[in-house]
Amino acid sequence: MCPRTKEQNELIRMQRREQILDFAARAYFRTGGSFDIRDVAREAELGYGTVYHYYPNRHLLIEDVLASGFERCEQALAEWANISRSTPDNRQLLTYCKVLLRLWQSDARAYLVYKMAADHYAGLPEKDRQPAKRRFMERLYVPLKSIAQREDNSVDYMLAVLVGCCGLHYYASTSELDIDRIAQLAMQAITKES
Repeated sequence: MCPRTKEQNELIRMQRREQILDFAARAYFRTGGSFDIRDVAREAELGYGTVYHYYPNRHLLIEDVLASGFERCEQALAEWANISRSTPDNRQLLTYCKVLLRLWQSDARAYLVYKMAADHYAGLPEKDRQPAKRRFMERLYVPLKSIAQREDNSVDYMLAVLVGCCGLHYYASTSELDIDRIAQLAMQAITKES
């Protein structure tokens, strides 16, 4: 048996880190944010020392979970904005709702960004709250509101519907989201139709 190459070791390290981040995001939902490194290790079926090697405390872990979640959400918004360069209509906003729901259904880190934003990042230490709020506002909320061309608070209601319904997937362990139905409900918040 040959020893691993430097590249193989780096790949394994990156995969392990991603695994830890995924399980940490899911542990956040199961425990309401009061998890510790041992909970993540248990759920990821890794040794405590292995997880501790990557993240010596839960604050660093949550910081990386959010950072990677922000990157994924920002990428989804940028891709949608490039597709809907023309004046967005309700069909394009409906498409964005579906894009977000699909992303969140498969990526707990991305959902956590919006869930924590709805809670004003209360689960973070005081020193981390304002930077997270600022990043959310500058990179996700304001661009969406601008692209949606909405001056009122209808985008807030749209996001509240999306976050709340997706929460059922994580908190109540429902298997699949009815993406089309939830997106339609979110659009009703924008259009104010019944």
